[in-house]
Amino acid sequence: MSIYRYGEHQPVIGKDCYVSDSARLIGNVILEDSCYIGHGAILRADHGMIRVGRGSAIEENAVIHVRKAQSYILEVGITVGHGAILHGDLVKAFAVIGMGAVVGRETIIGAWAIVAEGAVVPRGESVEDETIVGGVPAKTIGRVTSKHKEYWQWAKEVYRDFARDYERNLVKLS
Repeated sequence: MSIYRYGEHQPVIGKDCYVSDSARLIGNVILEDSCYIGHGAILRADHGMIRVGRGSAIEENAVIHVRKAQSYILEVGITVGHGAILHGDLVKAFAVIGMGAVVGRETIIGAWAIVAEGAVVPRGESVEDETIVGGVPAKTIGRVTSKHKEYWQWAKEVYRDFARDYERNLVKLS
């Protein structure tokens, strides 16, 4: 992993986290316990603060950046899919940001909300709790059901298992 101090700020990594050797944590990044930070992910807090809540998964090649003098809070149990780009203010508990989605500046994603793959949540927009949005720009396409929650609880556990198991079971061969 590549961890960079920027000025007075350096990343803080909680217990039982996995941070890939190809991930980048820059500046004031705080990972709470049991987080998974995938290969190629970049969390850049050189001019603000990013806090990633307990049990969250930031999958491969995702990019999270925060604006100058701002905080970007990702609450507990967040999933950020492969290749997503986030630049907002708040992602509430258990939300899912799909693969390749873009979340613009000054945005709030509600609890248990799902931003579909490839969706774009434009600057200044919010997604309500337990709402599914998709498209460019993102529009409401449904409501989160108990089946969605059951699936995403299972998927989130897969990444919590990776966070625990990769340290002892992932072996670089060359």
